[in-house]
Amino acid sequence: MPAATTTYTYCAPSAFDAAVHVLALQTSGGRTPDGDAANPRFFDGFLTEPEASAAALLAVADVAAARYYDPRLSGAASLDPVVTAGGGWLRFESFSGCCGVHARLDVPPAGLDGGEVGRGTTNVDVNLPLRDALGRLTGREPLGLTVGPDELAVRTSGGRIVEKKVPLPDRWIRGFAETQIIASRFDLRVELPAAEALRFLRTLPRAGSGNASRGAEWVVAQHGRLRSTSRPVPGAVCLPGPQRLTALRRVLRHARGLRLYGPPVTTRSAMQAAAWEISLPAGLRLTLTLSPETGRGFSGEGTVLDDLAGPDVEADAELLSVLLAWDCRIDTAELADEAGLTVERTRAALTRLGVDGRVGYDPAAAAYFHRELPFVSGRAEDHNPRLLTARAIVAAGGVRSLGQGLAEVTTTDGRTHRVRGNAGTPRGTSACTCQWWAEHKGRRGPCSHVLAVRIATNGTGTPTGATTPGNTAAAQGR
Repeated sequence: MPAATTTYTYCAPSAFDAAVHVLALQTSGGRTPDGDAANPRFFDGFLTEPEASAAALLAVADVAAARYYDPRLSGAASLDPVVTAGGGWLRFESFSGCCGVHARLDVPPAGLDGGEVGRGTTNVDVNLPLRDALGRLTGREPLGLTVGPDELAVRTSGGRIVEKKVPLPDRWIRGFAETQIIASRFDLRVELPAAEALRFLRTLPRAGSGNASRGAEWVVAQHGRLRSTSRPVPGAVCLPGPQRLTALRRVLRHARGLRLYGPPVTTRSAMQAAAWEISLPAGLRLTLTLSPETGRGFSGEGTVLDDLAGPDVEADAELLSVLLAWDCRIDTAELADEAGLTVERTRAALTRLGVDGRVGYDPAAAAYFHRELPFVSGRAEDHNPRLLTARAIVAAGGVRSLGQGLAEVTTTDGRTHRVRGNAGTPRGTSACTCQWWAEHKGRRGPCSHVLAVRIATNGTGTPTGATTPGNTAAAQGR
């Protein structure tokens, strides 16, 4: 169920002016180095690759309007794409309504001309008339681009104000955060030329087609070609729900190459998330990141929980937040040195910032970038109930060490579970006797009992009680 409603307020609808060949994207409330801004202006210049840029922007809008798990709901009350400006780059992002696909268009300095790129993050209006106009765009002449209204438009808009009210589900917020953390664990697995990208992607089913649920579950590169396989093998990349790549068809005729990113896999690996990136002229990149299953959105993965359970993560995140300046590439080691933290603590703090939408991750650069999503998120616990439950267990004194890496965890409703592996155990190798762990084996993040042990031990191996008072409401056994 939606937790809130977000309101977009634009000075006018975004539009393409064919007479002067200018794409005017209107902005809503955003964040800048000077604080919140009602309608920030980030760019006024030209796109050096107009057709490829327009097609890629349409692909981002396609994902925002899609519900891949239930296509019948596609187009209903979609959230407007987000644009982040900084370091000479523009990045357009969207997230599907089903919370299973994240799209991002990266426009580097080579794709822009004639204007200085500002700094900040906001939503942009991509309406149906604009999409129709961009879909008809042809020709090689430079395309003017403005991101944000000019001062005259702000002063004279009057009744032209455009306001949209759209549900903002908690799971959408969580999913946007989870996607960045999952992508930070990807490596480049496959790189192929444009011809092979076209050949393979054109064989995939379209969204809504009768065979959309079929298709390869894994793909692997062999002799310069992609082939499908029903089982994981080292070097393979997961492809759950191949119809979710439909948006990439928008840019295939402009493609320069295809790169696939994913985590390492073995012959026993479960379904995995993966990122598919089409490289375009002038260094533009369109990337789709897919959740592990069509009916399984990113919002329930729980990948952020390990980092959020750390004793210093809140203070470390607050420290890092003052060091960020809409950098297009955050070097983790340099940031750690500047903050006086270890790299591990810095990564955990970046995860905490990601939960609030304050950083994104670019697999191609293997680095985070600063952005401030234009919605107000709650505390980390509000969007991660397992963490809230774990803190309640610790506050109630429900963690007891049994020695030799074992702990007994009693929930506040009296149920008891045993956890193996605590402070001295690498993340991902703990285990619990609860039903959640039996079903997921840690593939969707730790259960609340494993988290409770990590919070209570506070890195010492011996429970020290609650590190955070938390919510003392009855903890459930999940």
